[in-house]
Amino acid sequence: MAPAIPAAMERPHFIGIGGAGMSGIAKILAQRGAKVAGSDAKDSPTAEALRAHGVTVHLGHAAEHLADDASAVVVSSAIRADNPELARAAELGIPVVHRSDALASLMDGLTAIAVAGTHGKTTTTSMLAVALTALGLDPSYAIGGDLAGPGTNARHGDGEVFVAEADESDRSFQKYDPQVAIVLNVELDHHANYASMDEIYESFEKFAAKLRPGGTLVVGEHSGARELAARVAAAGREDLAVVTVGEGEGSDARILKIVPSGMKSEVTVALDGAEHTFTVSVPGRHYAHNAAAALAAGARAGLDPAALAQALTAYTGVGRRLQLKGEAAGVQVIDSYAHHPTEMTADLEAMRGAAGDSRLLVVFQPHLFSRTQELGKEMGDALALADASVVLDIYPAREDPIPGVTSELILDAARAAGADVTPVHDKGTVPDVIAGMVRPGDFVLTMGAGDVTDLGPAILARLAN
Repeated sequence: MAPAIPAAMERPHFIGIGGAGMSGIAKILAQRGAKVAGSDAKDSPTAEALRAHGVTVHLGHAAEHLADDASAVVVSSAIRADNPELARAAELGIPVVHRSDALASLMDGLTAIAVAGTHGKTTTTSMLAVALTALGLDPSYAIGGDLAGPGTNARHGDGEVFVAEADESDRSFQKYDPQVAIVLNVELDHHANYASMDEIYESFEKFAAKLRPGGTLVVGEHSGARELAARVAAAGREDLAVVTVGEGEGSDARILKIVPSGMKSEVTVALDGAEHTFTVSVPGRHYAHNAAAALAAGARAGLDPAALAQALTAYTGVGRRLQLKGEAAGVQVIDSYAHHPTEMTADLEAMRGAAGDSRLLVVFQPHLFSRTQELGKEMGDALALADASVVLDIYPAREDPIPGVTSELILDAARAAGADVTPVHDKGTVPDVIAGMVRPGDFVLTMGAGDVTDLGPAILARLAN
């Protein structure tokens, strides 16, 4: 039986309903029987998928899109205060609910597993959702990307487990109170919201403090995650269990072996006195670590680790996480969501291993002016791992331009690191530029968190011609 719909969520209106996080919550509410509506700047496959669930999706933002009888208006941190639908909500006295509060209300009464960290959240959440589904447990899940199999980012299930991606970017993950929490890594990012690592650690500590009594914190091998574990232990929550994941001898879930094979890896993990070997259908050491964290978290949630390990082989990927978009003229085109230097380096190293002696060409779109201002040099250093790169202008997303901050910061750093980089200011010309660079056997990686993902199909079409 589906959990009850929270009263405020019976007739919700989502501003920016096409966003990855917002659309997932809207989808689950619609599947539970709520009358859901919302608006988005433009039409999209996501909007069409929502309509298939009975959701009303308006295009553009206008006061008249908000129904007078809406029970709540749901917003994300990206919605600006001058949005006309937000202003109309204030006139009508309709409560405004943050996306994170809406998601937290959907987890009530269920065994919640929340996946956090600066990198790897979407992949790890997806691995758990797919594995639990393969085990017949019918989980609910909310993810920041579309699963390759079911092709959706969220689903209401009749099972007892809810798996959710926990976003630290605006501190909203502090609203959740999971039974099991995963923190894969902790690094400085989201510079518009965090001024220092101390603020980052403080935010993650508040997230960990919300774990339910008797809960478990699973931490990755990253130094920031281990530092968080030490801080949580020092806080004196004796009821919490801390499970470490990594390749080191002291790890509770120890990764014994990672054997790469093209775009896959065979992984062996020792957990609770037993060894489990399974296939991870994405290349790269960091994805093996994500799978091991999923295994450890599922075991702490009461699942049989041997069965869960085998169920993890059902994971075939998630949109924009080293996703194969296709092949044309002997060239494979892969899409990556990586936009932080650590993610870029990890995915480029993974693809370098998968490509073997073939060339690796990258189309990189920087994401956010603030991130480029703080980490532009490191982004340029990462691009030195590719044989050649095309660098686009900065994708602004929710930000206004910062004077003096352009892609040139990355290009200068990349050249200093010995990289072969070419600036392209007109995104529409990229397919022609790439067509002039590639030869059969090459791999092309579109990389970034913005609309660079649209270029994969366009490049394939150009190569096919």
